[in-house]
Amino acid sequence: MIVPVDLASIVAAFFIVFARVGAVLMLLPVFGEDAVPARLRLMIGFAMSAALYNLVGAPARAAVDAGGVLPVLLVAELMTGLAMGMIVRILFFAVTTAGAIVSMQVGLSAAVMFDPSQSGQTPMLSRFVGMAAALACLGMQVHHLWLGAIVHSYTSFPIGGLPPVDDFAQLAVAAVGGSMMLGVSLALPLLIYGVVFNVVLGLAARVAPAIQIFFVAQPLNLLLGLSLAAATIGTMLSVFARTAGDAMLGSW
Repeated sequence: MIVPVDLASIVAAFFIVFARVGAVLMLLPVFGEDAVPARLRLMIGFAMSAALYNLVGAPARAAVDAGGVLPVLLVAELMTGLAMGMIVRILFFAVTTAGAIVSMQVGLSAAVMFDPSQSGQTPMLSRFVGMAAALACLGMQVHHLWLGAIVHSYTSFPIGGLPPVDDFAQLAVAAVGGSMMLGVSLALPLLIYGVVFNVVLGLAARVAPAIQIFFVAQPLNLLLGLSLAAATIGTMLSVFARTAGDAMLGSW
């Protein structure tokens, strides 16, 4: 077996690529979920880095050959990858917010389960909407935009330098605001339904105070709320996936 003369440079460049790619994948909604075993995530990161090395390995090799200090380059790439992955993760919280609002309006907010992506309890309906949104993003090829953003990031954020803190801070603030607004917008039909249903419920309680409105309203709320959620979830997921794709196209 012929060993390349510049093997050390190749290995160093690969780990520089792996630092950014692995950091982004660690925070991506589908690839970096805590439900995925750590070894599998590590293998995915190595495989993705090896696949992208021919595209983005040249700048890494150039940084190593120019005499860059490897630990400094690795830390800079880790920070860049974490910043990029954090923006995508913040945007994905919109569908979790929408699922939580839907659960509250339907009356299923007490039915909770452990959500590995949030490391805590979350309503079952919110968890279902989050999983469905991940599948919708995969079905609409949004994950290709995630991977494409990694490749194009080497043009926007060259190896060896930290990303501009001010720009990323403004982008993070805009992402948080946009995520909250998107989450509320996705759940808007259920919000309107909740207002109308509770107003009608209050009027019924005033007209007929002797009737136990709660025992009548709770099953009706579940029936109507779940029916409306089932009728609108397709549009909700497609709008979310399309908005997530547009956000990736306009970020960097």
